[in-house]
Amino acid sequence: EVQLVESGGGLVQAGGSLRLSCAASGFTFDEYAIGWFRQAPGKEREGVSCISSSDGSTYYADSVKGRFTISSDNAKNTVYLQMNSLKPEDTGVYYCGQGLSGAYGFWGQGTQVAVSS
Repeated sequence: EVQLVESGGGLVQAGGSLRLSCAASGFTFDEYAIGWFRQAPGKEREGVSCISSSDGSTYYADSVKGRFTISSDNAKNTVYLQMNSLKPEDTGVYYCGQGLSGAYGFWGQGTQVAVSS
């Protein structure tokens, strides 16, 4: 079965850093993209970043460019999201998803990120 398990969220002050992890299992890791999404209370879910496990190509939303870095460890079937210079508007539940051709069909349970002023 496909499983995606996020970890690494928490409460930090503005300007701080967190590293999120997405551990994947149940599928051929390097055949799919892994994406990070977030949802704040009262807002729509938005894409944050994604990576192709096969060639390492990456995407970042404009709001996080220069602050977040996505990476993949294929040996561990794990994708990381290093988040630096965190802002209160980064607060939300962060999810990782399995992507193919731009569509995401499987999701993790989410991990909460809260950034205080």
